[in-house]
Amino acid sequence: MTRITSLADLKKIRQQIAAQEAQRLAHQAAQKLAQSRKQAQETLFRAAIGKVQPMADTGRVRMETRKPQPDPVQRQLDDQEVLRASLSDDFDVSSLLDTDTALSYSKPGVGQDVTRKLRRGVWAVQRELDLHGLRIEDAREALVQFIRDAQRQGWRCVRVVHGKGLGSPGKTPVLKSRVQSWLMQKTEVLAYVQARPADGGAGAVVVLLQPG
Repeated sequence: MTRITSLADLKKIRQQIAAQEAQRLAHQAAQKLAQSRKQAQETLFRAAIGKVQPMADTGRVRMETRKPQPDPVQRQLDDQEVLRASLSDDFDVSSLLDTDTALSYSKPGVGQDVTRKLRRGVWAVQRELDLHGLRIEDAREALVQFIRDAQRQGWRCVRVVHGKGLGSPGKTPVLKSRVQSWLMQKTEVLAYVQARPADGGAGAVVVLLQPG
């Protein structure tokens, strides 16, 4: 409670009370003005739309559904054609492979230390593609798509399982040689080596990819 000791104090208190009262009255006036404007807008809106009738309740519930994104069929067909055309089955791999104790390949300009490190498991295998049981065309498309996905995801080291060909006619590892050839033709492939026995041995290769 404010202590009044002089007429000046009393005058100051009266001025404060008057100011508070003025603020209260101004606030009330603003509220009334806002209410009047709202009522005027509602009246104008009703006059504009005219008489309305409520719709009958049919009991139906409208569910909002999103239209599915169009499937780029033609683009997928074009991509598949590019995949088929990008890898040749006539590519000669014999002159590019090193077959010391185990098969290995490195892109020109990539040192032999890379294949040695790859064989030792310096790079951890991040993903694996198993081509067992696939036809040649399906295996080729699966491999190219796998390499493409690896580049997008930033995977550097992957394993490709092609099998040893023991179930093929004449026990000839047809898919194995195709996979070796296809990998050499991919610019993303820096090197690959035959997998260690515990990781598939002669039935798989470990591939090192260049950064995406």
